[in-house]
Amino acid sequence: MNLETHNLLQVSQELVTIRDYIRWAYSRFNAANLYYGHGTDNSWDEAINLVLSAVHLPPDASPDLLNARLTKTECHEVCELIIRRIEQRIPAAYLTKEAWFAGIPFYVDPRVIIPRSPIAELIETGFTPWLTSENVHDILDLCTGCGCIAIACAFAFPDSKVEAVDISPDALAVSQVNVKKHHVSNQVHLIQSDLYQNVTKTYDLIVSNPPYVSHDEYHILPAEYHHEPEMALKAADNGLAIVKRILAGANDHLNEKGLLVVEVGNSQEALANAYPSIPFIWLDFERGGEGVFALTKELLETHAEKLKSL
Repeated sequence: MNLETHNLLQVSQELVTIRDYIRWAYSRFNAANLYYGHGTDNSWDEAINLVLSAVHLPPDASPDLLNARLTKTECHEVCELIIRRIEQRIPAAYLTKEAWFAGIPFYVDPRVIIPRSPIAELIETGFTPWLTSENVHDILDLCTGCGCIAIACAFAFPDSKVEAVDISPDALAVSQVNVKKHHVSNQVHLIQSDLYQNVTKTYDLIVSNPPYVSHDEYHILPAEYHHEPEMALKAADNGLAIVKRILAGANDHLNEKGLLVVEVGNSQEALANAYPSIPFIWLDFERGGEGVFALTKELLETHAEKLKSL
């Protein structure tokens, strides 16, 4: 135990309530200059998320509970999580083994990236104005990770079948945990596949949050990101290698009036430059986020040759 750890544990003996621990974590996080980007974007929300999760309370727990006293065991567990968050720069979701996406809790661990895509907002609105629940029967989630997009889509479109694809057996093992957790095994089918390789159907919606971080960008990411699986973040060709393959095959795997939605993050400019003639529909989000595009089946058909040529 180093000196910082000793001091933190000593100070924590004076803390009593959940509110005390949230305030303490907030102060320590500010002093440690942590990076936020895995479900929260500031030290206050991070402190609330970590402390409440540690004592198995939801993010929207009643404010009255904040004055509840912690047991000695809970105090120790909360302290340990706060210390690890500071000293090891481990994202809070990995410490608590839980992340929220589209209002749904998911199990996560370092085998998968932590859910944080603005695509959640699209799912919550049913991908309007392009889709309606009555017209969505088959959905494909490429690079599913923990399964959050696939499972959220299953809830948003309860009459649909969802195929969730990932090349990583480890990621699919985590997805399976979440499929069982949310009782959607009859609706969500997990497939180990290199993108479209092992899928045989066509779909009304293809949605993906694939690896899109360029090699140069990856090496300057904050330490928190380097706890996530590299293969789930980094892609060759300025971050576009996998996105280009998704675009090349989308037309062949979409039904009439279907929709493709893909997140490319900071690679948005590189993608627009690579396909200057493609009219990507870049989406805006009320809760923040960028770098997500949509293309309709009609647009994909119109530009099919160009999309397959790069």
